[in-house]
Amino acid sequence: MAHTHADHAGHGHVHDEHAHGPERGIMRWIKTTNHKDLGTLYLWFSGIMFVIGGLMSLGIRLELFHPGLQYMDPETFNQLTTMHALVMIFGGVMPAFVGLANWQVPLMIGCSDLALPRVNNWGFWILPFAFTLLLSTFFLPGGAPAAGWTLYPPLVLQTGNSFPLLIFAIHLMGISSITGAINIIVTILNMRAPGMTLLKMPLFVWSWLITAYLLIAVMPVLAGAVTMLLTDKYFGTSFFNAGGGGDPVMFEHIFWFFGHPEVYIMILPAFGIISTIVPTFARKPLFGYASMVYAMASIAFLSFIVWAHHMFTVGIPLAGELFFMFSTMLISVPTGVKVFNWVATMWKGSMSFETPMLFAIAFIFLFTIGGFSGLMLALAPVDFQYHNTYFVVAHFHYVLVPGAVFAIMAAIYYWIPKWTGVMYNETLGKIHFWWSAIFINVIFFPQHFLGLAGMPRRIPDYAVQFTDFNEISSIGAFLFFIGQFIFIYNILRCALFRKGLKPAAARVWEGAHGLEWTVPSPAPYHTFEDPPQEVDTETPWVAGHPAVAH
Repeated sequence: MAHTHADHAGHGHVHDEHAHGPERGIMRWIKTTNHKDLGTLYLWFSGIMFVIGGLMSLGIRLELFHPGLQYMDPETFNQLTTMHALVMIFGGVMPAFVGLANWQVPLMIGCSDLALPRVNNWGFWILPFAFTLLLSTFFLPGGAPAAGWTLYPPLVLQTGNSFPLLIFAIHLMGISSITGAINIIVTILNMRAPGMTLLKMPLFVWSWLITAYLLIAVMPVLAGAVTMLLTDKYFGTSFFNAGGGGDPVMFEHIFWFFGHPEVYIMILPAFGIISTIVPTFARKPLFGYASMVYAMASIAFLSFIVWAHHMFTVGIPLAGELFFMFSTMLISVPTGVKVFNWVATMWKGSMSFETPMLFAIAFIFLFTIGGFSGLMLALAPVDFQYHNTYFVVAHFHYVLVPGAVFAIMAAIYYWIPKWTGVMYNETLGKIHFWWSAIFINVIFFPQHFLGLAGMPRRIPDYAVQFTDFNEISSIGAFLFFIGQFIFIYNILRCALFRKGLKPAAARVWEGAHGLEWTVPSPAPYHTFEDPPQEVDTETPWVAGHPAVAH
């Protein structure tokens, strides 16, 4: 959309996009170092991976629709469960949050780009190669890895020729994550607008600063674990082979020392998004800004000392079980603070229920259900019953789908008018929300009962008494998947076919405050080449605070 110079009145720091626009054609996307282009690439990549991972989950639910083996052998089923997890976590959720950070962090802190733009380009372009390697494993002798996403030895060491490709793909994903994290930390610490102290940053920026430190701390741990697997398989070491003096349980400790912070890497940016959206549509400042920052930092710290709650049943000493049980329950305190603050922000607010707010409210409600089942799993004696059942599957999908994925959807609806310059179709957005919110519960709520009744996870066949709930769950999965095409249509309409859509104002949402709403919509290719000066330094730059003179 063309802007006239009149659009930029009062925004001396925004240059005319036609003077410094991108080059045309495919090379623009391959060579780009612009944070907005790279954010867009991350989001498209993530969308493609969500569709691929979603198709894998439909294969899983199709097989589980009835007892008995219908469509695939157990080996293929296990390959699908393993690859579904790896694709959704490393290809769907994480790149989506990195894409949102690429787009929004520079806009929110008033800088022209991320600090290391070429590293940013490199970090993105590693990913398509990593996932080509990973997905190609389906076509190799022996098939894709089939040991669950946790890759436990000795089972994972029975993988066929695809094993080194799996390990190399994980290394590439890790490199991408670490470069992105370093870039975000350097940018946030060094390139904020004058007057924006750390405790005045928007909470989305805070959530990413904390997440980036987690990434740098734990991705090398995963790299070490999978490298030891590689040497065990091909170089005669016995890190995890009891016959050579190693210990397979050591792998579990190393893996979950990465794996538990990884869970918070996938939810902390969601907390930042919800903390941005709720105040906007409640039209009042976020309740307890400082306590939200401290709560996120506490969750990040505690995530490092709770890993063995995934391992209560492997025979760790009683003192270890008690320590990990109590430290895990402790995480519910800062999480409870966050939920309380979101609800308190809505209390007596002047609420309106546009699509981003609907997703944010569903996030708070359904994420809390996932948190409660997590608290149940934290209790060591009862975890002996829940462990490796569908109760665990229900728990982590409640925190990852209505949690992380709903937050991503909320963020896209919230910011897409700023990115594209047009308003999405609100009616379609609401249909997409209700469809998703209903069917996500149809899929995963029955799985709590399956797990409590004793149905093990990661199995292609099950006892006949579990049939009814599995049928409900499978029908919900197919309907949920179909509903996402409403979302895809709505996005494509905004991004590519804008005819008939309402142009967006610079400040899209009435209750929104912050620097990203001071630039025109769509955000020009280059923004904030001179840092913004019109800054109120007294209040935090959080949604609901008129911290920026409009």
